[in-house]
Amino acid sequence: MDYLLKTEPSVYSFADLEREKSTIWDGVTNPTAVKHLRAMKPGDHLVVYHTGDEKSAVGTASVVAIDGSDTKSPEVKIKVGKEIRKPKTLAEIKANKLFVESPLVRQGRLSVVPLTAAQLAWIVSD
Repeated sequence: MDYLLKTEPSVYSFADLEREKSTIWDGVTNPTAVKHLRAMKPGDHLVVYHTGDEKSAVGTASVVAIDGSDTKSPEVKIKVGKEIRKPKTLAEIKANKLFVESPLVRQGRLSVVPLTAAQLAWIVSD
């Protein structure tokens, strides 16, 4: 499965992940988003999405490990992938038929969103 992770770039940006190479993705509290974190497996592909003024998918990452010992707040170790050469804006995502049923557009405040293989391929395409 593939996922999109939302982050406020002033708090933690894709540039921060590039600099650090890896990080623990934690602090997620929404029950649905936590469920998605618990479902992650090492090797899953991730898209890092900047919220706030940017509202765009800006980079990729992958899941390295999951510590689910705290069921209310699992910690997912992720490693940096690549910057998306042509970031996809929220407006572009909403206009694409691939996302009609996606929680990304249907549940806008959800911070961890599953992606289909087709959605991931489109987001990272040039």
